[in-house]
Amino acid sequence: MQKSYPEILNGGKFSDIRGELSYNNNFDMLPVKRFYILKHINKSIIRAWQGHRIEHKYFMCIKGSFVVAWKKIDDFNHPDDNNKAEYIILKKNDNKVLSVPPGFANGLKALKNNSELLVFSDCSLGEVSDDNYRYHQSFWLDWEQF
Repeated sequence: MQKSYPEILNGGKFSDIRGELSYNNNFDMLPVKRFYILKHINKSIIRAWQGHRIEHKYFMCIKGSFVVAWKKIDDFNHPDDNNKAEYIILKKNDNKVLSVPPGFANGLKALKNNSELLVFSDCSLGEVSDDNYRYHQSFWLDWEQF
């Protein structure tokens, strides 16, 4: 059953004399249809806001660290720009996946140069061609605080 609110899926690590195993057994990848990697060469890049009515996104930091934020959208054509967004800091070694269901906008910013974020989607590109709502980056969060 799909959740209606963003959640953090915690992973873990195991190590022994052979090396280290990083995992996230709480991330059910059954609905995933595609993935991509975002690389921010510097900390000044803000990628915000993108909203989705039908697409479910999952975010995992694989290098460096990112602040990833989300905001429930009340009206996709005329969203309320007053309420604040929620956010989490994702780091390479924490093995956390942020799950953001449909009905939300998301935004992100690298906290270290050359950080990389792995993004999974439950929709193919053809399914989401009309499901991309863009909002000004100044809405909902002061990115300069990071």
